[in-house]
Amino acid sequence: MDQRGQPKPGGCGWRCAIKHFVAIAGNIGVGKSTLTGLLSRRFGWEPFPEPVDANPYLADFYGDMRRWSFQSQVFFLSRRLRHHRLLLDRPHSVIQDRSVYEDAEIFARNLYLQGDMDERDYRCYGELYQVLTMILPPPDLVVYLRASVPTLQHRIAMRGREYERSIAPEYLERLNTLYEAWTASFTLCPLLVVPADRLDFVQDGGHLELIATKIEDKLRGDQLVLF
Repeated sequence: MDQRGQPKPGGCGWRCAIKHFVAIAGNIGVGKSTLTGLLSRRFGWEPFPEPVDANPYLADFYGDMRRWSFQSQVFFLSRRLRHHRLLLDRPHSVIQDRSVYEDAEIFARNLYLQGDMDERDYRCYGELYQVLTMILPPPDLVVYLRASVPTLQHRIAMRGREYERSIAPEYLERLNTLYEAWTASFTLCPLLVVPADRLDFVQDGGHLELIATKIEDKLRGDQLVLF
């Protein structure tokens, strides 16, 4: 049995008989939304994109990041946690674009490291995050899309979002460093690392099928799953 009291995957038809909650994690432009959509169709799972709730602090945050970073991040965290709870309560399998953990482990930490969130606020935010993640059940699997900065830049350019064109490679590199540190110590649930530099799951159906197979292996409980 797993921590939710459900039988672990095994045998014919387990994928349809058991509810799964999978989260896709990774840096800006790596392909989280695209993979979420492709896998939702491949497995018949309900996709959940990133929350688009309007952050009432966002305009103030961009005007004075240090003054408003704490309030803005708490808002994002509360909305992400609410969505996480809704996903857990879904009666069928779901796949999520960006995990709840990335708000704190990547983006809030980056604000702190670059001096846009002070020590007191960061410690308070961190304690709130730790308490909430202790009582909120994790997904069954986090899939981390790992990619180098050149790959991220290429994919960002390909999708043509004007507001992303000004993202500096140094910023992407800092986020990559934080992602590597986070995933190296992540133990809340199984983690599957996908080498997104060499797997083009959009253009190559074989690459998508390979990722899907590795996800199935992980959900069955295989301890060692390598690409």
